[in-house]
Amino acid sequence: MNRWFHMERALAHRPTGDMHLRADPATDDVRRRMTVAFAALFIGLMAVATLEGFWPGGAGAAIAIVLLIACMVVAPVGMAVLSRPVLRDIDQLGRENARLRELYGRAREDALLDGLTGLGNHRGFQEELVRQLEHAERTGSALALLLVDVDDLKRVNDERGHASGDRLLAAVGEIVQSSLHRADRAFRVGDDEFAILLPGSDVDDGLTIARRLLAGALKGGDPSHPVDPFSLSIGVSAFPSPSSQGSQLYRHADAALYWCKRHGRTNAAAFDPGRHGVTTDDRSIEDVTEAISAVLAGEMLRPVYQPIFSLTTGEPVGYEGLIRPTDGAPIADASALFAAAERTDRTVELDFACLKVVAEGVGQLEPNVYLSVNLSPRTLESELFHPRELRAIFERRGINPSQLVVELTEREEVDDLDGLRRNAAACREAGIRLAADDVGAGNAGLRLLSEIQFDIVKIDLSLVQGGILHDPAHAVLRALQELASRWQATTVAEGVETAEQLAAIRELGITTGQGYLLGRPSRDRRVKRIDIDSLLAQAWVELVDDPAA
Repeated sequence: MNRWFHMERALAHRPTGDMHLRADPATDDVRRRMTVAFAALFIGLMAVATLEGFWPGGAGAAIAIVLLIACMVVAPVGMAVLSRPVLRDIDQLGRENARLRELYGRAREDALLDGLTGLGNHRGFQEELVRQLEHAERTGSALALLLVDVDDLKRVNDERGHASGDRLLAAVGEIVQSSLHRADRAFRVGDDEFAILLPGSDVDDGLTIARRLLAGALKGGDPSHPVDPFSLSIGVSAFPSPSSQGSQLYRHADAALYWCKRHGRTNAAAFDPGRHGVTTDDRSIEDVTEAISAVLAGEMLRPVYQPIFSLTTGEPVGYEGLIRPTDGAPIADASALFAAAERTDRTVELDFACLKVVAEGVGQLEPNVYLSVNLSPRTLESELFHPRELRAIFERRGINPSQLVVELTEREEVDDLDGLRRNAAACREAGIRLAADDVGAGNAGLRLLSEIQFDIVKIDLSLVQGGILHDPAHAVLRALQELASRWQATTVAEGVETAEQLAAIRELGITTGQGYLLGRPSRDRRVKRIDIDSLLAQAWVELVDDPAA
């Protein structure tokens, strides 16, 4: 598929250069007016000749015949002679006008194209999105939107040079072109970002295309122009479902894309209001900034603590400190709060505010019990972060650094890996332990596992809940358990909610867990020992008795 064919697809609703070569309407109108004027003059002369020749008192028949011959022969010739220069100028003007319109059309098309990939550019996407949404809302038809992010383009540019990065982007363009239907529209809207509009397609159709794109990337693109296999993160939404309003379509697809990148990249996800509820917030960036400022300035944060239990003794071995906005806060959901902080580049500020709130509410920790707090890599790699400040926040509340665990979550992409390694090592030197959070959710945590030594490995609830009883999930869990054992790290299973999950993770040798079956997040941190065997037995009874199970 060549560049010009794709241009036709990307800009099909606009006139092409060939269309501009047709006769110009303005010059045609001038010709018509001149023809009418000369015709009217000719008819007037014929009328005068007739009246002079045959009307009583006229000049006579002979004169009339002479006048008629003059009107029929001389007048048309004279008119043709007189009009020829004018018509010649009109023709020239029409050709120049057509040429200028053609050049304008080509310039406009070029202005709406990305030169590297042959796809539409950001301006073209904005115009096409408005047009497609207007059509979909007017006709009630479906419209799917895919937002695609090329993972690790920055790393490719840094390690191999921008020429390699350009080849990678060109490969993305080729994969996109070969994966779409003729009516679909594709655009490069940023350095490593692409957008695809699928008119007449719902969210399932969008996911099908997204998986096709992801498969092509993992194969290394077109065999005729191969590149090293690479990964994509893709967010999908569609109008009218799940995005009931056209104005929400982009925001919802962006939220799904953000979730993919947060949970390990190399994935495609459709917008889910329950999982990505943050995007029900349609406020502008200015309003979100104001809301974040109000939360921080008004200290509208409260802590809750979820217990982490030994699955052999039933004793609480730690607590994860979590944050909830207070009643009346302008952002009412915790995930929405952190997403808003990332959107406004205030993640570091929010993380430190949360640390202080968690430290203030935890009270005196029992011996051999730790407190786990969450930090974004953006905070840990920041020049503003230093373990001394982190230690001081908790030591002022009587918490020893040896009882503190920092959980690294990949809510954001790591920009400064060296800085992250340096500060992580400084934390361990200060006696603070490190935990890899959400391990097993796509590639989340796996990248950090290869770069940083952790004391605790927390297995994502998607592995625990989604496939714990199946062989592939068992194999992944065994591998993670073996890796943690080699590091002498503790493995914690997150999201334990059923007896089956509890039995399976114990069978695999995982000795620590947290989840609603064991203990829910609560403002009251102190919990008693639980009887694992009784809990397991009671849970099985409830499972058997539940008619919906």
